[in-house]
Amino acid sequence: MGKQIALNTAQNGYAVTLTDSSEKALSAAREWAGKYLSERVEKGKMTDEKVSEIKARLHFEPDLKKAARDAQLIVEAIIEDKSIKEDLFRQLNEIISKDAIVATNSSYMVSSTFKDMIDNPSRLANLHFFNPALVMKLTEVVQGDHTSDETIELLLDFSRKTGKDPIWVRKEIDGFIVNRILRAVTNEALYLLENGIATAPEIDTAAEKGLNYPMGPFRLQDFTGIDLAFLAAKKTLEETGFKKPGYEILEEKYEKGEFGKKSGKGWYDYE
Repeated sequence: MGKQIALNTAQNGYAVTLTDSSEKALSAAREWAGKYLSERVEKGKMTDEKVSEIKARLHFEPDLKKAARDAQLIVEAIIEDKSIKEDLFRQLNEIISKDAIVATNSSYMVSSTFKDMIDNPSRLANLHFFNPALVMKLTEVVQGDHTSDETIELLLDFSRKTGKDPIWVRKEIDGFIVNRILRAVTNEALYLLENGIATAPEIDTAAEKGLNYPMGPFRLQDFTGIDLAFLAAKKTLEETGFKKPGYEILEEKYEKGEFGKKSGKGWYDYE
């Protein structure tokens, strides 16, 4: 997500520096960006001149201090691990200007989770992009009690200027808007599957042909990762005692390594 957010931002006129704790990952991101832009030229979607302009705005820097010290907006898009994110925000707090906006791309950790790591939490909010960030038009800009209206307006404006259609989520809530709706749909789909009412492909067909969804819930889960779906269900069970519909089915797929497209098999076969 980080490399796509960075490239999308650079394509829309902003100077961007991408950083990562892994130099190997950063090098791979640089290679990916170069390949993506070359393919755009080959397909007639961009000119060589446009690509040169984008490359001049897109920088790759392994040193966090050098990457972030002059930034006006920082978008965190690292692993969904609370303690690792907390450590990053503490480091950023020692580097950045107190007027810089700090946004987390987390899809389920609200920004108030990290407000004690930032000296000026009024500049902290969720800016949630959707995968793939280069293609998906929506962003969710989530305001916590600590977040100023000015910060929200700036993030909404930034989203629009980078080609997105943002929505303002006025209160922090688990899952925000899209994932809460998706969760309800997915839970019902898993209930139907678990109770033998229909197969996963049949349920997907119903959603795609009857509700005009671009992807049914199972096809989408293959794209986003069955492993992530199971770990989220496991976390809910551990924290609340609530076992989501289809828990055992997800657990079985997780243990078999059937994570979806990235593993070659999920609800569908991709090999």
